[in-house]
Amino acid sequence: MSTPFEKPQIISHIQKSLNYTIFDCKWIPCSAKLVCLGNLARGTGVLQIYEVQGGELKLNREIEKAKPFKCGTFGATSLQQRHLATGDFDGNLHIWDLEAATEPLYSVKAHKEIVNSLDGVGGLGVGDGAPEIVTGSRDGTVKVWDPRQKDTPVANMEPGAGEAKRDCWTVAFGHAFNQQDRCVCAGYDNGDIKLFDLRNMAVRWETNIKNGVCCVEFDRKDINMNKLVATSLEGTFHVFDMRTQHPTKGFASVSEKGHKSTIWQVRHLPQNRDVFMTAGGAGNLHLWKYDYPAQRSGEDSEGGAVGVAGTVNLLQNVTLSTQPIASLDWSPDKQGLCVCSAFDQSVRVLIVTKLNRV
Repeated sequence: MSTPFEKPQIISHIQKSLNYTIFDCKWIPCSAKLVCLGNLARGTGVLQIYEVQGGELKLNREIEKAKPFKCGTFGATSLQQRHLATGDFDGNLHIWDLEAATEPLYSVKAHKEIVNSLDGVGGLGVGDGAPEIVTGSRDGTVKVWDPRQKDTPVANMEPGAGEAKRDCWTVAFGHAFNQQDRCVCAGYDNGDIKLFDLRNMAVRWETNIKNGVCCVEFDRKDINMNKLVATSLEGTFHVFDMRTQHPTKGFASVSEKGHKSTIWQVRHLPQNRDVFMTAGGAGNLHLWKYDYPAQRSGEDSEGGAVGVAGTVNLLQNVTLSTQPIASLDWSPDKQGLCVCSAFDQSVRVLIVTKLNRV
């Protein structure tokens, strides 16, 4: 018989109050440091670098910029450089050298309105191909940028003439397992999820989950597409098995009413792609494990391959705040170490135990 202590525990290790609204936090790879991005009360942007030292978060550096920061990623940079790409409220994409961040290394007016989400691939030793950054904006467009190419995106996915533009809330890279293939998944405020094949510059698949899509993430960026999790406003998330695409039914999926409120983010454990954490609007975190079915695909009546979805099991949950937890990031280096930020203007470093046993 299993006892509660055999399950993973989510422990709040360090909590730090901030004097600004924090929108995103990220571990700096190969370090005990993290970066916080947000919006000061006077309407400017702030970027802070903290180091975990002796059970506390010590502020190393603070940088203030004209526009509030919304999101950041290290995904398109090498482990040697560790440059941070940021999206801001004015539609700008910047890349910063955190050692000398007075001026950005790369700057482009990426969108007409706020950059809601961005993701990077091709750096950090993850994913083949060029180091690229994808941005999704309130202006309804999704663009892919190569920092080596100035001013123009390498791909621009926008609504066609006469189509309504929808607010793009989330973007994610995946399928970057060789030099040619790469996909971008985008989620929109009306529940649309679109999968763009960058090799063929075409929409490979689309669906609608009936509720605004807050976050999408592949379980791994650098493998042949395996699983995709999409979270929504109403507290439901969907796990799509991306290995078998049926011509009419698309991808098999399982949905779970995970939270009583909006699920702001989902993040897969870097050391185990079947474990992921969801962050909720009621200040809670839920840790899940996906279990594969005995057979991942079957046949339809015409003999075509059709995917079979697995099941999702809740491993643990914890309430940390009275406000939404808006960002979450696992440490790529230490299993079970993660950081999250909430709208109570605080950042928390968490330790999740027993992940090697799930």
